[in-house]
Amino acid sequence: MDKLISDQAEGLRRLLTRTGARVIAVTGGPVGVGCTTVVVNLAAALAQQGKDVLVIDECVGGRSVSAMLGGLRGAGNFSAVMRGEMTLDDAAARHPLGFSVLAASRNNREGHSAQQFDLLLRGTADIVLIDAQLDEQGHLSPFAQQAHDVMVVARVSAQAITDAYACMKRLHYAHAIAQFRVLANYVQSVNDAHTIFMNLAGVAGRYLTVALEDAGCIAADVRMARAQELSRCVVDAFPSTPAARDFRHLAAELQYWPMRPAMSSQTPWTAPATVTAAQHAEQPSAQHA
Repeated sequence: MDKLISDQAEGLRRLLTRTGARVIAVTGGPVGVGCTTVVVNLAAALAQQGKDVLVIDECVGGRSVSAMLGGLRGAGNFSAVMRGEMTLDDAAARHPLGFSVLAASRNNREGHSAQQFDLLLRGTADIVLIDAQLDEQGHLSPFAQQAHDVMVVARVSAQAITDAYACMKRLHYAHAIAQFRVLANYVQSVNDAHTIFMNLAGVAGRYLTVALEDAGCIAADVRMARAQELSRCVVDAFPSTPAARDFRHLAAELQYWPMRPAMSSQTPWTAPATVTAAQHAEQPSAQHA
């Protein structure tokens, strides 16, 4: 009960002092863990809860947010917004479910300053979700580095857990990220999700100076695939399914996450001792997964 009251108080303070959107970059390293699906369904769930949501679609192409939504047209020109040639409202495509999508290819993201990015993020949106595209080195784009939170999506397998750890390691050393949120995707049970998180927390605590926060889990649900075949979100197409309920729960919870400084303005931070340890070069073995 004390934690609930504390979280509610933090959420109220954030609402009263809000000077911009909460920005969350979603990634997971390898293709196939479901990052884009998470972004689309989370955006729909947040919009259902009355939030003004902007999705930045960095992963343009066949696996993009726009492609998943059936070729959403008019997703705009990120570079034109940055140059002041178009307003965000004019550039972004408004999906019928109530959230906006702005395509941001790698070429369009280049050559802009943190100040220009900040102007975009201080628009009318309550929450900005970035479907983050990692570069050849596994690093975030300069735009995604403006995020307050990086949410790493992981699935249940030894290789997936190893890949999630490797992703966090690269991002930690590239951007000095001190905290990650872990979302277990396509799980059979809450116990599976807990296993994923505890394995990652143990490995990260042993080898990296980072803190991991549990973002929850999304149930394995056959109707997720059916919703994608229909170019729909499971939250919208099959709202009573376990996965849809999980997305709505995540959407409600993240609004009360403590608001941390954006990565671009963070100073060195010491994570809680329960999940930290001295840095170590050794990679985790499969037995940790």
